[in-house]
Parts: sequence; structure tokens; C-alpha cells
Amino acid sequence: MYSKKLKIGNVELRNNILLAPMAGITDLPFRLICEKYGVGLTCTEMISSKGLYYDDTKTKLLLNIEGEKRPVSAQIFGSDVEALKYAAKYVSDFVDIIDINMGCPAPKIVKNGDGSKLLLDLELVEKIATEVVKSSKVPVTAKIRKGWDNNNIVAVEVAQILEKSGISAIAIHGRTRQEFYSGISDWDIIKKVKESVKIPVIGNGDIKSKEDAKRIFEQTNVDGIMIGRASIGNPWIFEEIINYLQDKPVREVSNEEKLDTIIEHINLEVQEKGEIVGIKEMRKHLAHYIRGMKEASRVREKINKIDTKKELIDCLKEYFRDI
Repeated sequence: MYSKKLKIGNVELRNNILLAPMAGITDLPFRLICEKYGVGLTCTEMISSKGLYYDDTKTKLLLNIEGEKRPVSAQIFGSDVEALKYAAKYVSDFVDIIDINMGCPAPKIVKNGDGSKLLLDLELVEKIATEVVKSSKVPVTAKIRKGWDNNNIVAVEVAQILEKSGISAIAIHGRTRQEFYSGISDWDIIKKVKESVKIPVIGNGDIKSKEDAKRIFEQTNVDGIMIGRASIGNPWIFEEIINYLQDKPVREVSNEEKLDTIIEHINLEVQEKGEIVGIKEMRKHLAHYIRGMKEASRVREKINKIDTKKELIDCLKEYFRDI
């Protein structure tokens, strides 16, 4: 059976089907929604180590985990060792696991030497991992990519460095930074990473369905999987995958449940960020929730002009009533 409990350091997860940290997506409201559908571990959006080091209020707000089931992971990013050490010490007072971002491909991240840019400096990778582990009171994981580009496929080497540095688990996305999210995720490199270390390895990339989930377990023998973009607007994917892997019936989510989930998500966003910001934040989620449904583009256009919670919920109720 592929779906099972997973231990990271001294922390036992509910199961080995995890939510990937995604900037602008995995805020507290979305994590709470995913929890309802059985996700094994949630992770915050990536948190700037320099932001914490310089006591930035907005950065600290990303650490809100109120109401979440434990364990919870927080992802920190940066390339300044002192800032990362400080962040690790600070964050480990709040969460159960710290993750180091060594895979983000976004230009605004890599231009500062952070995220996947670290894969071009393996000495720095080792130093960061070693110092963060020393500074943290909780287990530390790292999220990496296949490499920077096809001339720098370093995932196996990086995984071995991370293991020696005391990292407790590794999540690997099977694309290079150069590829961003284009092409096909290379599950063979994930398999090689799994075979090269003894710590848990979590596969990530192109897991879009319950069938994909089973296939990556079969092909790579990973200890767990991490779902990212496929969970946006589709939080029930966690329940589907878990049931499918355990040979349990996979139920179809009704439009009624979908609407209830969307309304709950809206309420959580507004509660967390206020009506104006919360409604704006929901627009990207709503586009995914209704994607592929009847007249989705017309409704999406209408939704994007709404800026009050009542009007938005009324609009969605009317839409779901008519489909």
C-alpha cells in the first residue's frame, strides 16, 4: 500500500500525501480547506528569512497557523546564512518542521541568489543546510529541483549533501529551473535521488490525478508525494488520492459540496485578510474552482468585478443553481 504514515525526523505525519508550498496560494485559509480533505502535511507560503531577520510585520503574518491541525511545516527562503540561521531559530518556535526553499524558479527570487539559484553553488547549499539544522529546534527538510538547467543536473549530488548536513527529508521537483513548469517532470531523476539517500524522499511534479499518484509511487519508490498546482481549486484531490491508493471507493464531489467549500474558503479569506484583500485573493482560486464548468469564462469575468463578500457569494449561488 502506497498511502501510509510518514516520519520526518521525530515528527509523524498523518499520511504521505503532502501539500506543496506555493507563493500566493498556500495561505492559512487554503491550508485549512485542504486539511478537510485529509492532506498529510501542509506548508506555509515561502517566508523570507531576511524579512524575519529585519522584523518585517508582513513577513511574520505568513506564520499564522491558528486553527491548523499539527504537524505544520513552514518554508523559509534566502541565501544569506546569518538571516537563515535567525529565521530557523525564530520559526521553529511556531511550527513542527522547517523547509528550506532551494527550488523556486521565480525571477524575483533567483535574481537575489535564492531559491533554485542555490543549485549553482553547492558549497553554499551545504553551509545553509548545516547552519539551519543547527539553529532549528525541529526537523529540517529541503525542496529542490532537478538542477538549474540541462548542463547542471545536480539533484543527486545536492540530495547527498543535504543528507550529510542533517536534513531530515527531501522533496524534489523533476524539472530544472530553466524549464519552470513546461515540458514533462522527470520522474527518473526523482527515482535516482530516492536511491541515493536513506532519508525520506518526496516526489513532486505532474501529479495531477489519483492515477498519476499511483504511477509515481510505482516508478520511483518515493516515500511520499507532494501536490502543488493540481490542488488549486481542487482540494479534494487529497481525499481522492488517499482513497484510491488504499483501494477504497473514490466518491464524486457534488456541485453542492463544491459550492459549500468555495463559500467556506471565501469566508476564511475575508476573516484572515479583510473583505477587500480577501475577495481579491479569492479570484485566482475561483478561476480554478469553476474551470471546465459551463459558462465558466463569463462567470469568471463577472467575479473579477465583484468586491464584496455578499455579492460574490450571491453570484456563485446563482451560478451553481443554474448549472
